[in-house]
Amino acid sequence: MEVTQDLSIVSMIVNASVLVQLVMALLLAVSFMSWWGIFFKLFSIRATRLHAEAFEKDFWSGSDLTQLYERAPGSQDPAGSLARIFESGFREYLKLRRQPSLDVSIVMDGTRRAMRATFQREMDRLESHLSFLASVGSVSPYVGLFGTVWGIMNAFRGLANVGQATLAHVAPGIAEALVATAMGLFAAIPAVVAYNRYAYDINRLAIRFESFMEEFSNILQRQVRPS
Repeated sequence: MEVTQDLSIVSMIVNASVLVQLVMALLLAVSFMSWWGIFFKLFSIRATRLHAEAFEKDFWSGSDLTQLYERAPGSQDPAGSLARIFESGFREYLKLRRQPSLDVSIVMDGTRRAMRATFQREMDRLESHLSFLASVGSVSPYVGLFGTVWGIMNAFRGLANVGQATLAHVAPGIAEALVATAMGLFAAIPAVVAYNRYAYDINRLAIRFESFMEEFSNILQRQVRPS
């Protein structure tokens, strides 16, 4: 390679070996998918948090539970996780209350199970795509490193046909190979940061939902307990 060879990023990508180019293309595609997942989860978690705050404000304002149940969004609003937990619990509560022979503990156990099942479905929805971000964050650097190692191997193999090896001969090939590592890090770092942040946010929402289920269960238990 000539000393005057163009060492711009685009030139190094174009002049890289086919395998290294394939690695770069894979990392670029993964990076785009990762950024899509990052923004998708950002808006999804934010909407769920805002809907939970709005529902809790309405719930604790003293609204009648039956009216609140009738206004529950159900499956029409994908961000209304807390409203759906309330809806499933109150629906089961009303169904069991129509059977006067049932004990209070049976009514409350059925109500809690209904809310817990909905809670699990909502957590599965919130945690969707997080595993992809975790995989991108853990695997991308190694994929980039593989492209780098392969490119450096080709650079040194090319020195076999050179009588006197100098830095000018080997540097461009190594620089081309290192672009793969840079792209691997570019894909991995945002994915790791986003995964850690979203995992924390989802854990906070889970605690919030579980606290609501306990408080709501206490309210229903006071209503169902015979005077």
